Amino acid sequence: MLTIRNITLATVAPLVLAAAGATHPHGLSRATATDWTQLHIMLLPIFPLLTLGLLVPLWHRPRPDLAGFATAVAWASAFTYAAFYTGLDAVAGIAAGTAVEHAARTAAIGPIKYPLYHTGELLGQVGAYALLVAVVATAIALFPKHGARVIPGTVVLLVAGWSFTDSHIFWPRGVWTMLGFALGFALLATGTRRSQSAPPRV
Repeated sequence: MLTIRNITLATVAPLVLAAAGATHPHGLSRATATDWTQLHIMLLPIFPLLTLGLLVPLWHRPRPDLAGFATAVAWASAFTYAAFYTGLDAVAGIAAGTAVEHAARTAAIGPIKYPLYHTGELLGQVGAYALLVAVVATAIALFPKHGARVIPGTVVLLVAGWSFTDSHIFWPRGVWTMLGFALGFALLATGTRRSQSAPPRV
């Protein structure tokens, strides 16, 4: 039951983001501005929860060793991701959508949205790369206790994390990226749980 709970906690956010990505407008225009804004408002609390897939297996007090230091790095990097990627959602999503929606009919929307895109993209890049650092730090923290069982999930998460740096959740690659996160988090949760439930060596 504990494994099922952990997998559920770890995968719910990427699965929700994958579903949202399938309906995400492919571009911001006057016709899509309302949907663009409302979708990003709904996703505002979801993007930070992507880190649950890393925080669940790290749910313990760090020890004064390499694994403990890596745990602290993973936590700090996960926080950095959550803060900066929320900035992308707020600026390039909510702010840009609102600005285009309320722009004068005669106004060109390019000069309105592109500066917001640029700022949001910079914030999102910091967040996405911080998430990659968190994945690596999590693997380092978990490896001494769980060994090679953390490798499959880590590999999948690194591939998904690299794709995330420029795919957001846009269909099709962004959706597949979120599904990759869900798979990687599930593998990580399963791998760490197996080693916890293994009989002690004699």
